[in-house]
Amino acid sequence: MLRNLRNIAAVSLSTGASRVLGLLRDVLLYAGLGAGVWSSAFLLAFTLPNLFRRLLGEGALTSALMPVLGGVLARDGRPGTFRFFNAVALRLFFVLIFLAATGMLLLGGLVASGVLDTRWSLAGELSVLLLPYMVFICLSALFAAGLNLLGRFTVAAASPAVLNLAMISALGGAILTGQPPEQMVYWLCAGVLIGGILQLFLPALDFARQGWRPQQAEAEAKEAPLKELRTLLLPALAGAAILQVNIMVSRLLAHGLNDSAVAVLYLASRLMELPLGLFTISVATVFFPLMTDSLARRNDAAFTQAFLSGMRLILAIALPAGIGLFLLGEPIVELLRFGRFADADAARVARLVAIYGCGLPFYSIATFATRGLHATKAIGTTARIAGLCLFINLLGSLVFMQFWEESGLALANIVAAAIQAILLWRALALRHPSLQLNSLRHAVVQVLLASGGMALFCLGAHQLLQYIGLSGKLHSLLVLVTLIPGSIGLYAYCLYWQGFEELSLITDRFLKKLRAR
Repeated sequence: MLRNLRNIAAVSLSTGASRVLGLLRDVLLYAGLGAGVWSSAFLLAFTLPNLFRRLLGEGALTSALMPVLGGVLARDGRPGTFRFFNAVALRLFFVLIFLAATGMLLLGGLVASGVLDTRWSLAGELSVLLLPYMVFICLSALFAAGLNLLGRFTVAAASPAVLNLAMISALGGAILTGQPPEQMVYWLCAGVLIGGILQLFLPALDFARQGWRPQQAEAEAKEAPLKELRTLLLPALAGAAILQVNIMVSRLLAHGLNDSAVAVLYLASRLMELPLGLFTISVATVFFPLMTDSLARRNDAAFTQAFLSGMRLILAIALPAGIGLFLLGEPIVELLRFGRFADADAARVARLVAIYGCGLPFYSIATFATRGLHATKAIGTTARIAGLCLFINLLGSLVFMQFWEESGLALANIVAAAIQAILLWRALALRHPSLQLNSLRHAVVQVLLASGGMALFCLGAHQLLQYIGLSGKLHSLLVLVTLIPGSIGLYAYCLYWQGFEELSLITDRFLKKLRAR
């Protein structure tokens, strides 16, 4: 367990560095472009290659590949694993080249036809420029999956930081040279493409250090696992496609509302994804190979232990993080507001952050439960649940946006995520009765009590700080540098006082080392 926690810490630190850089990137983006038509067009265009990243990179393909690759590793060792990996990578490369070229031709023709208005034409033009990034990021995700299976997490988790550094450099250069938004957005696209190339290079280099070489595999050595991969990939693609269509639909609906709806939705979701990526994805990244390996070795007890331990960590992190976003959304957004980022847009983002904070626990549970089902190769189940939640999200979006505009879109996402989390966990518990919610009842009570105490402290301290009389960024900075560490400390103490298993394990080991000195 301690080794797992060390791996989670390594992934969290690498992911944290990337997320902080991503936050800096977004601050520069909104400072330079504002929350208007240029930023909305870029973010909508950037959604398209990320859609394929989820389908043919770290989403569907990785979910289908990991159980199969784990079986190959257990049976044939690293040489057989590398041969199979090469067979998958070659096929993926040709598929990506075909999709990128086709998309660029179709979108380029649509833009050139003149049938689109300015808002949509700009998004289409930027999409053409960004589609090649799809090739780099999908192959990068494939190498990251191979590294994770071999127990190497740091480089794969840190490689997105390279993309953020490239985009920050492009934005910083454009701002320093006084580029207007209509030119700055093209600098940003160049940064994305350069960052994508570097993002592929790092995990590929680390994979090569583990013994991988880009060689063609023999047909008889790869046909059986490839057949199994194709069997798992189709339902995985369906599930991931539904999820990404969900995101795309929300952004398309937002782009139809007004010039800035996509931009404010994106920033709010990015703030929600900071704890989601920093902790939830880190836990899922470390425990997914453990779960697939346990099932590959037919060790159901180890699978159950890994899932329950991972879910305890997910609950212990996601619930207080969601409460923090709900209570502190306004000062967080205020600290990010510079340049062309207007007060009214910042207020809209803060409202959305509060809504997304309520949904963070559901997103986190759904993410980890999905990995659990994928480890059992029940990928078709996740696809069916995702299809139902797509319908719920679409229906809710069309209704709620009539009353609350982009806030209605965020609310519909939360409702769909809550239903998805419940259905996924129920489906997993039906396959493994030992994974019923009752198995985590004690941990849930501990987390709820500690989170309640943290929330009361945060509310009371926030009221006290208002009497100091600071305003604007100084007040927001004071709130965040005092309340966030204080809340985390109180929450951790409450969990430790209640004997929360994972936290007690870490603390006891730390105290033993201190006494030994």
